[in-house]
Amino acid sequence: MRLRIFTEPQQGASYETLLSVAKAAEALGFDAFFRSDHYLKMGEVSGEPGPTDAWITLAGLARETSRIRLGTLMTAATFRYPGPLAISVAQVDQMSGGRVEFGIGTGWFDAEHTAYGIPFPSLKERFERLEEQLEIITGLWRTPAGETFSFEGAHYALTDSPALPKPAQPGGPPILLGGLGAKRTPRLAARYADEFNVPFCQVDDTRAAYERVRAACQEAGRTKPMVYSAAQVVCVGQDEAEVKRRADAIGREVPELRQNGLAGTPNEVVDKLGRLAEIGTECVYLQVLDLSDLDHLELIASKVLDQV
Repeated sequence: MRLRIFTEPQQGASYETLLSVAKAAEALGFDAFFRSDHYLKMGEVSGEPGPTDAWITLAGLARETSRIRLGTLMTAATFRYPGPLAISVAQVDQMSGGRVEFGIGTGWFDAEHTAYGIPFPSLKERFERLEEQLEIITGLWRTPAGETFSFEGAHYALTDSPALPKPAQPGGPPILLGGLGAKRTPRLAARYADEFNVPFCQVDDTRAAYERVRAACQEAGRTKPMVYSAAQVVCVGQDEAEVKRRADAIGREVPELRQNGLAGTPNEVVDKLGRLAEIGTECVYLQVLDLSDLDHLELIASKVLDQV
């Protein structure tokens, strides 16, 4: 099982903080550094010094790291037009030497759209836009050199695009889709995704989401393997006092984290990772909420990572 570090910078983190976490994650042997794509803090935190843009951040990290993979959980389709987004992601992939993974979703946080003047259409329209974006972005990346790409949809139209630049990875970075939707999400995953992610769910609900996507893949006649992954809040301590100290630092209760996340001693966390592995989870995104606590990453690397 691969373990990846997943951050939520909108809660309050500068680029320098994210760089320190990404470099630590790389040095400690984690598989990837991912970040959310949000422009507004959530909950009772200040959010200072303010939001950072996901793809600008990843462009910087692409030049300041060398091995670790980089990506988003999840880029909001509402934030950017698909053509410029395809250019940005392709450029960051080039800048990283082919280490980018592209997570994208509908966008869901109404308040951040209102705060920064971004239109927030209905859920139906957001899914329509997401599907068109997926078709456009993959079409641009996969158009043979020297040919052009055109598209006519309900929300976007492209005419004779040169479909440049190309990503470093042939065909484009791996595409991640996720969520708990019963119909549209599995259908889109079966058609477009290289990886399907279930965020912040208990094992049984994660299994059910995987099964819906597996059924959609079978119905679509898909033969390409799908990577199944999960995202979980992580809170690990050598003993109960250290677990509680870390839970307090992120404003959470230990019993709730044990039930809904990866919390407890290293052995407890390894056991839950084992249960996730049993249902087919190949990769887990560890949501690290206290970005100042690099000792936390060192503990996970030394006591958990080596066991999985």
